[in-house]
Amino acid sequence: MNPEVLENYVKAGKVAAQALEYGASLIKPGAIVRDVLDKIETFIKEQGAGIAFPAQTSINDVAAHFCPTMDDDRVFQDTDVVKLDVGAHVDGYVGDNAITINLDKDNEDKNKLVAASKAGRDAAIKLVKAGVTPRQLGKAIEQEIVKRGFSPIRNLSGHGLGQYEIHTTPSIPNYDGGDEKPLEAGQVIAIEPFATTGKGLIYNADSPTLFAMSGVKGVRSPLARQVLERIKTYNGLPFTTRWLEAEFGAKTKLALGQLKQADVIHAYPPLPEEGHGLVSQSEHTILVEKDGYRILTLP
Repeated sequence: MNPEVLENYVKAGKVAAQALEYGASLIKPGAIVRDVLDKIETFIKEQGAGIAFPAQTSINDVAAHFCPTMDDDRVFQDTDVVKLDVGAHVDGYVGDNAITINLDKDNEDKNKLVAASKAGRDAAIKLVKAGVTPRQLGKAIEQEIVKRGFSPIRNLSGHGLGQYEIHTTPSIPNYDGGDEKPLEAGQVIAIEPFATTGKGLIYNADSPTLFAMSGVKGVRSPLARQVLERIKTYNGLPFTTRWLEAEFGAKTKLALGQLKQADVIHAYPPLPEEGHGLVSQSEHTILVEKDGYRILTLP
Protein backbone atom coordinates (compact mmCIF):
# COMPACT_ATOMS: atom_id res chain seq x y z
CA MET A 1 0.00 0.00 0.00
CA ASN A 2 1.13 3.52 -0.78
CA PRO A 3 2.73 4.90 2.45
CA GLU A 4 0.65 8.10 2.32
CA VAL A 5 -2.57 6.13 1.94
CA LEU A 6 -1.57 3.87 4.83
CA GLU A 7 -0.84 6.91 6.98
CA ASN A 8 -4.32 8.25 6.23
CA TYR A 9 -5.94 4.91 7.11
CA VAL A 10 -3.96 4.76 10.35
CA LYS A 11 -4.96 8.27 11.40
CA ALA A 12 -8.61 7.70 10.46
CA GLY A 13 -8.67 4.44 12.39
CA LYS A 14 -7.13 6.02 15.47
CA VAL A 15 -9.60 8.92 15.46
CA ALA A 16 -12.53 6.54 14.89
CA ALA A 17 -11.40 4.39 17.83
CA GLN A 18 -10.98 7.40 20.10
CA ALA A 19 -14.39 8.71 19.07
CA LEU A 20 -15.95 5.32 19.79
CA GLU A 21 -14.35 5.23 23.24
CA TYR A 22 -15.49 8.81 23.93
CA GLY A 23 -19.01 8.11 22.70
CA ALA A 24 -19.32 4.97 24.82
CA SER A 25 -18.50 7.05 27.91
CA LEU A 26 -21.48 9.32 27.13
CA ILE A 27 -24.07 6.57 26.76
CA LYS A 28 -25.88 6.47 30.07
CA PRO A 29 -29.53 6.18 31.14
CA GLY A 30 -31.21 9.58 30.71
CA ALA A 31 -28.69 10.93 28.17
CA ILE A 32 -30.34 12.36 25.04
CA VAL A 33 -29.41 10.20 22.05
CA ARG A 34 -29.13 13.17 19.68
CA ASP A 35 -26.79 15.04 22.02
CA VAL A 36 -24.46 12.06 22.32
CA LEU A 37 -24.17 11.68 18.55
CA ASP A 38 -23.61 15.42 18.03
CA LYS A 39 -20.78 15.34 20.58
CA ILE A 40 -19.14 12.34 18.90
CA GLU A 41 -19.21 14.03 15.50
CA THR A 42 -17.79 17.25 16.95
CA PHE A 43 -15.01 15.20 18.57
CA ILE A 44 -14.06 13.65 15.22
CA LYS A 45 -13.74 17.07 13.60
CA GLU A 46 -11.71 18.39 16.52
CA GLN A 47 -9.15 15.61 15.93
CA GLY A 48 -8.63 16.85 12.38
CA ALA A 49 -10.58 14.09 10.63
CA GLY A 50 -13.82 14.03 8.65
CA ILE A 51 -17.01 12.19 9.53
CA ALA A 52 -17.12 9.04 7.38
CA PHE A 53 -20.81 8.48 8.14
CA PRO A 54 -23.21 9.84 10.76
CA ALA A 55 -22.58 8.38 14.20
CA GLN A 56 -25.35 5.89 14.97
CA THR A 57 -26.92 4.37 18.05
CA SER A 58 -29.25 1.51 17.17
CA ILE A 59 -31.09 0.23 20.23
CA ASN A 60 -32.34 -3.21 21.33
CA ASP A 61 -33.85 -5.02 18.29
CA VAL A 62 -32.60 -2.44 15.76
CA ALA A 63 -29.30 -3.66 14.34
CA ALA A 64 -28.12 -0.57 12.45
CA HIS A 65 -28.80 2.74 10.66
CA PHE A 66 -30.65 4.68 13.35
CA CYS A 67 -29.99 8.44 13.42
CA PRO A 68 -32.34 10.83 15.28
CA THR A 69 -33.77 13.97 13.72
CA MET A 70 -33.40 17.47 15.21
CA ASP A 71 -36.73 17.21 17.07
CA ASP A 72 -36.16 13.69 18.42
CA ASP A 73 -35.55 13.98 22.17
CA ARG A 74 -35.50 10.29 23.04
CA VAL A 75 -33.16 9.25 25.84
CA PHE A 76 -31.30 6.06 26.65
CA GLN A 77 -33.11 3.74 29.07
CA ASP A 78 -31.53 1.59 31.77
CA THR A 79 -32.73 -1.57 29.96
CA ASP A 80 -31.25 -0.69 26.56
CA VAL A 81 -28.74 -2.67 24.53
CA VAL A 82 -27.06 0.07 22.48
CA LYS A 83 -24.99 -0.41 19.32
CA LEU A 84 -22.65 2.54 18.73
CA ASP A 85 -21.19 2.69 15.20
CA VAL A 86 -18.64 5.41 14.44
CA GLY A 87 -16.51 6.24 11.40
CA ALA A 88 -13.85 8.82 10.62
CA HIS A 89 -11.97 9.53 7.40
CA VAL A 90 -8.77 11.26 6.31
CA ASP A 91 -8.80 12.25 2.63
CA GLY A 92 -11.61 9.72 2.18
CA TYR A 93 -9.77 6.78 3.76
CA VAL A 94 -12.05 5.35 6.42
CA GLY A 95 -11.78 3.92 9.90
CA ASP A 96 -15.01 2.13 10.84
CA ASN A 97 -15.70 0.58 14.25
CA ALA A 98 -18.54 -0.34 16.55
CA ILE A 99 -19.26 -1.49 20.07
CA THR A 100 -22.30 -2.61 22.06
CA ILE A 101 -23.10 -1.13 25.46
CA ASN A 102 -25.50 -2.98 27.75
CA LEU A 103 -27.09 -0.42 30.07
CA ASP A 104 -28.87 -3.26 31.91
CA LYS A 105 -25.52 -4.19 33.43
CA ASP A 106 -26.75 -6.86 35.84
CA ASN A 107 -28.57 -8.82 33.12
CA GLU A 108 -26.23 -11.70 32.39
CA ASP A 109 -28.11 -12.83 29.26
CA LYS A 110 -27.58 -9.41 27.70
CA ASN A 111 -23.95 -9.41 28.79
CA LYS A 112 -23.48 -12.78 27.05
CA LEU A 113 -25.08 -11.40 23.88
CA VAL A 114 -22.63 -8.48 23.88
CA ALA A 115 -19.73 -10.90 24.38
CA ALA A 116 -20.90 -13.12 21.50
CA SER A 117 -20.48 -10.54 18.73
CA LYS A 118 -17.11 -9.48 20.16
CA ALA A 119 -15.92 -13.10 20.29
CA GLY A 120 -16.99 -13.62 16.69
CA ARG A 121 -15.10 -10.50 15.64
CA ASP A 122 -11.92 -11.52 17.46
CA ALA A 123 -12.01 -15.10 16.15
CA ALA A 124 -12.24 -13.85 12.58
CA ILE A 125 -9.50 -11.25 13.03
CA LYS A 126 -7.06 -13.92 14.24
CA LEU A 127 -7.42 -15.71 10.90
CA VAL A 128 -6.81 -12.68 8.69
CA LYS A 129 -3.90 -12.78 6.25
CA ALA A 130 -3.50 -12.83 2.49
CA GLY A 131 -5.05 -16.02 1.11
CA VAL A 132 -7.73 -16.47 3.76
CA THR A 133 -11.27 -16.54 2.36
CA PRO A 134 -14.44 -14.75 3.48
CA ARG A 135 -15.94 -18.21 3.93
CA GLN A 136 -13.35 -19.05 6.59
CA LEU A 137 -13.92 -15.75 8.40
CA GLY A 138 -17.70 -16.15 8.30
CA LYS A 139 -17.46 -19.71 9.62
CA ALA A 140 -15.33 -18.55 12.57
CA ILE A 141 -17.81 -15.79 13.37
CA GLU A 142 -20.79 -18.15 13.17
CA GLN A 143 -19.18 -20.78 15.39
CA GLU A 144 -18.41 -18.32 18.18
CA ILE A 145 -21.90 -16.82 18.16
CA VAL A 146 -23.81 -20.11 17.89
CA LYS A 147 -21.85 -21.87 20.64
CA ARG A 148 -22.94 -19.08 23.00
CA GLY A 149 -26.60 -19.74 22.22
CA PHE A 150 -27.27 -16.91 19.77
CA SER A 151 -27.70 -16.50 16.02
CA PRO A 152 -25.55 -14.46 13.62
CA ILE A 153 -27.49 -12.02 11.46
CA ARG A 154 -27.14 -13.56 8.01
CA ASN A 155 -28.19 -10.62 5.85
CA LEU A 156 -25.71 -8.17 7.38
CA SER A 157 -22.00 -8.45 6.78
CA GLY A 158 -18.59 -6.92 7.12
CA HIS A 159 -17.19 -5.22 4.04
CA GLY A 160 -14.28 -3.73 2.22
CA LEU A 161 -13.37 -0.06 2.58
CA GLY A 162 -12.04 2.25 -0.11
CA GLN A 163 -11.45 5.96 -0.64
CA TYR A 164 -14.81 7.63 -0.03
CA GLU A 165 -16.36 4.15 -0.05
CA ILE A 166 -17.90 2.72 3.10
CA HIS A 167 -19.11 -0.57 1.62
CA THR A 168 -17.10 -2.20 -1.15
CA THR A 169 -15.79 -5.67 -1.92
CA PRO A 170 -15.14 -8.07 -0.36
CA SER A 171 -18.22 -8.89 1.70
CA ILE A 172 -17.33 -10.58 5.01
CA PRO A 173 -20.37 -12.64 6.05
CA ASN A 174 -21.36 -13.52 9.59
CA TYR A 175 -21.77 -17.19 8.61
CA ASP A 176 -20.25 -19.68 6.19
CA GLY A 177 -21.44 -18.06 2.99
CA GLY A 178 -19.29 -20.13 0.64
CA ASP A 179 -17.14 -17.30 -0.80
CA GLU A 180 -13.74 -18.84 -1.60
CA LYS A 181 -12.10 -15.78 -3.20
CA PRO A 182 -8.95 -15.17 -1.12
CA LEU A 183 -8.14 -11.89 0.55
CA GLU A 184 -5.18 -9.94 -0.80
CA ALA A 185 -2.42 -8.06 1.00
CA GLY A 186 -3.23 -4.35 1.09
CA GLN A 187 -7.00 -4.75 1.29
CA VAL A 188 -8.74 -2.88 4.11
CA ILE A 189 -11.80 -4.63 5.52
CA ALA A 190 -14.29 -4.12 8.31
CA ILE A 191 -15.09 -7.29 10.27
CA GLU A 192 -18.52 -6.65 11.76
CA PRO A 193 -20.42 -9.50 13.44
CA PHE A 194 -24.01 -9.06 14.62
CA ALA A 195 -25.44 -11.54 17.13
CA THR A 196 -29.11 -11.81 18.08
CA THR A 197 -31.59 -13.61 20.30
CA GLY A 198 -34.00 -13.57 17.34
CA LYS A 199 -34.28 -15.19 13.91
CA GLY A 200 -30.97 -13.95 12.53
CA LEU A 201 -32.42 -11.73 9.81
CA ILE A 202 -33.12 -7.99 9.52
CA TYR A 203 -35.65 -6.05 7.45
CA ASN A 204 -35.98 -2.45 6.25
CA ALA A 205 -38.11 -0.26 8.51
CA ASP A 206 -39.90 2.96 7.60
CA SER A 207 -38.84 6.59 8.09
CA PRO A 208 -35.16 6.53 7.03
CA THR A 209 -32.92 9.37 8.23
CA LEU A 210 -29.67 8.09 6.69
CA PHE A 211 -28.93 8.71 3.00
CA ALA A 212 -26.21 8.88 0.37
CA MET A 213 -26.03 10.26 -3.17
CA SER A 214 -26.95 7.95 -6.05
CA GLY A 215 -26.09 10.31 -8.90
CA VAL A 216 -26.36 13.89 -10.05
CA LYS A 217 -29.54 14.85 -11.89
CA GLY A 218 -31.44 18.08 -12.39
CA VAL A 219 -34.22 18.89 -9.94
CA ARG A 220 -36.81 21.65 -10.32
CA SER A 221 -37.37 22.69 -6.72
CA PRO A 222 -35.11 25.60 -5.65
CA LEU A 223 -34.94 24.19 -2.10
CA ALA A 224 -34.05 20.72 -3.36
CA ARG A 225 -31.28 22.27 -5.48
CA GLN A 226 -29.92 24.09 -2.42
CA VAL A 227 -29.98 20.92 -0.34
CA LEU A 228 -28.31 18.99 -3.17
CA GLU A 229 -25.43 21.48 -3.27
CA ARG A 230 -24.81 20.81 0.42
CA ILE A 231 -25.05 17.03 -0.10
CA LYS A 232 -22.39 17.22 -2.81
CA THR A 233 -19.90 18.46 -0.19
CA TYR A 234 -20.10 15.05 1.53
CA ASN A 235 -18.22 13.50 -1.44
CA GLY A 236 -20.58 10.56 -1.74
CA LEU A 237 -20.33 9.59 1.93
CA PRO A 238 -23.55 8.99 3.91
CA PHE A 239 -25.32 11.85 5.68
CA THR A 240 -28.30 12.23 7.98
CA THR A 241 -31.43 14.38 7.95
CA ARG A 242 -30.35 16.13 11.16
CA TRP A 243 -27.29 17.69 9.52
CA LEU A 244 -29.42 19.33 6.85
CA GLU A 245 -32.19 20.34 9.25
CA ALA A 246 -29.64 22.47 11.12
CA GLU A 247 -29.13 24.49 7.92
CA PHE A 248 -32.41 24.28 6.02
CA GLY A 249 -34.97 23.83 8.79
CA ALA A 250 -38.33 22.09 8.64
CA LYS A 251 -38.47 21.95 4.83
CA THR A 252 -35.51 19.56 4.74
CA LYS A 253 -37.69 16.43 4.72
CA LEU A 254 -39.67 17.74 1.74
CA ALA A 255 -36.46 18.41 -0.19
CA LEU A 256 -35.06 14.96 0.65
CA GLY A 257 -38.32 13.38 -0.52
CA GLN A 258 -38.00 15.19 -3.85
CA LEU A 259 -34.37 14.14 -4.24
CA LYS A 260 -35.22 10.54 -3.39
CA GLN A 261 -38.08 10.50 -5.90
CA ALA A 262 -35.67 11.79 -8.56
CA ASP A 263 -33.18 9.00 -7.69
CA VAL A 264 -30.55 11.56 -6.71
CA ILE A 265 -30.22 10.00 -3.25
CA HIS A 266 -30.99 6.61 -1.77
CA ALA A 267 -32.01 5.75 1.76
CA TYR A 268 -30.53 3.45 4.39
CA PRO A 269 -33.54 2.74 6.61
CA PRO A 270 -33.28 1.46 10.19
CA LEU A 271 -32.79 -2.32 10.31
CA PRO A 272 -34.83 -4.14 12.98
CA GLU A 273 -34.37 -7.85 13.58
CA GLU A 274 -37.19 -9.95 12.07
CA GLY A 275 -38.10 -11.68 15.33
CA HIS A 276 -37.48 -8.47 17.29
CA GLY A 277 -34.70 -10.18 19.18
CA LEU A 278 -32.04 -8.13 20.89
CA VAL A 279 -28.97 -7.45 18.73
CA SER A 280 -25.30 -6.86 19.55
CA GLN A 281 -22.57 -5.65 17.20
CA SER A 282 -18.78 -5.43 17.30
CA GLU A 283 -16.48 -4.09 14.59
CA HIS A 284 -12.85 -3.30 13.76
CA THR A 285 -11.16 -2.06 10.59
CA ILE A 286 -8.35 -4.40 9.53
CA LEU A 287 -5.46 -4.09 7.09
CA VAL A 288 -4.78 -7.44 5.39
CA GLU A 289 -1.05 -8.18 5.30
CA LYS A 290 0.91 -10.96 3.60
CA ASP A 291 1.36 -13.01 6.76
CA GLY A 292 -1.18 -11.49 9.14
CA TYR A 293 -3.15 -8.36 9.89
CA ARG A 294 -3.07 -4.94 11.47
CA ILE A 295 -6.00 -3.60 13.48
CA LEU A 296 -6.38 0.03 12.41
CA THR A 297 -9.16 1.02 14.83
CA LEU A 298 -7.17 1.10 18.07
CA PRO A 299 -7.05 4.26 20.22
